[in-house]
Amino acid sequence: MADVNRGNRPLSPHLGIYKPQLNSITSILVRITGNAMLASAILVVLWMMAAASGPEYFATIDGLITSVLGDIVMTLSVLGLWYHALGGVRHLIWDTGRGFDVETSDKMGWGMIIGSVALTFLTLIAI
Repeated sequence: MADVNRGNRPLSPHLGIYKPQLNSITSILVRITGNAMLASAILVVLWMMAAASGPEYFATIDGLITSVLGDIVMTLSVLGLWYHALGGVRHLIWDTGRGFDVETSDKMGWGMIIGSVALTFLTLIAI
C-alpha cells in the first residue's frame, strides 16, 4: 500500500538535528578536492596548449596563471592535491580494516587537515 504521508515525514537523519562529524566533513572535502583538481588540471592543459599555439596566446594565458589570482588558484590546487592524496592514504588504511574507531578516525582526519597544510607550505617553499 502506498504511504500517503511520505511528504510530511522529516528526512532521516533530519538536517535540523544532525551534527556534522569530522569524518563526514573530511569525506565531503575529499570529494570536493577531487572535482576541483579537475578544474585546475584543465587550466594547466590550457597553459600547455597555449605554449604550443604561439607566443601571443601563451602570453595571455601565462599572464593569467602567473597573476595574483592565478597564484591563489594554483596554491589552492596544491593544497587540494595534498589533501586528496592524504585522504587516499586514509582510505588505503581503512581498506586493511584498521582505523575505524572514532578516536583513530578523528586523528587521521586531523592528520589530513594539518598534513595537507604543512605539505602545501613545504611545496611552496621548495618552488
